[in-house]
Amino acid sequence: MTRVVVVGDLMTDAVARARYPLARASDTPAVVTMHGGGSGANIASWLAAEGTEVAFVGRRGADITGRNRDMELMGYGVDARLVMDPDRPTGTCVVLVTHKGERTMLSDPGANAALSPEDLPRDLFTPGAHLHLSGYTLLNEGSRKAGLAALDIARRAQMTISVDCASAAPLERTGAEPFLEWTHGAKLLFANADQARVLTGREDPEAAVKVLTAWFPQVVIKLGKDGSLWYGGNRSEPVKVPAEPIERVVDGTGAGDAFTAGFLPPWLAGKPPAEALAAGNRLAAKALGILGARPRL
Repeated sequence: MTRVVVVGDLMTDAVARARYPLARASDTPAVVTMHGGGSGANIASWLAAEGTEVAFVGRRGADITGRNRDMELMGYGVDARLVMDPDRPTGTCVVLVTHKGERTMLSDPGANAALSPEDLPRDLFTPGAHLHLSGYTLLNEGSRKAGLAALDIARRAQMTISVDCASAAPLERTGAEPFLEWTHGAKLLFANADQARVLTGREDPEAAVKVLTAWFPQVVIKLGKDGSLWYGGNRSEPVKVPAEPIERVVDGTGAGDAFTAGFLPPWLAGKPPAEALAAGNRLAAKALGILGARPRL
């Protein structure tokens, strides 16, 4: 089994689920819960929970939440390589969930923004291993050098590399051109329909996925309730797999991260794209049925 090294963001998610429509500039009753978060750390947690050997490289504050996040990752079975930041707190994300289930996120990267090339443990970067780089590491100016260094070290170690697009709004602020330039050389890109549109200007995911294979040999686009699709250079049409049926969506936070963690192991094992997409969809459906972005400990 291929070992996966995830370099990325570690957060504490404060999830506020409104019971009624938001009363702007006033008070709305809500259920507020705290969870481990951060796209990179979520992917590592789901991978470990599903039995993959995984290491996570990131940065945390010297605070209680940082210690809790560290212990949580170890509880999942992740080889957590977290550097403790003496000055910055552990990253925090406030997730506002409306009564209809729509999510809006307010992020404070905290210690994530200080991740540096020196924080990357060289013993993890070995031939035969796989690097997954969280797009947030590149989109945050403070951690960008660390992200670029991780890609460079992985290339030189002849590791396979995958990258995700993080989130549409920061991707748009940064610009498609720099992002595509930084990630050139990765074998696999993960995006959702919004992120694919930001990168290509194409509204139709099937058109966007074809454009993106000019930069990446293989591209996966997550389509939410419509499932997911994969495209690789020598195929005439993308492979599309419908989403798993879900009785009730409890929380959409981290479903895309769970998809990535479901897709990677069969893909790394050389299984057909349809099989990897189905595994990603299955894990995303599991994530939608639980509160928070991580599997239950």
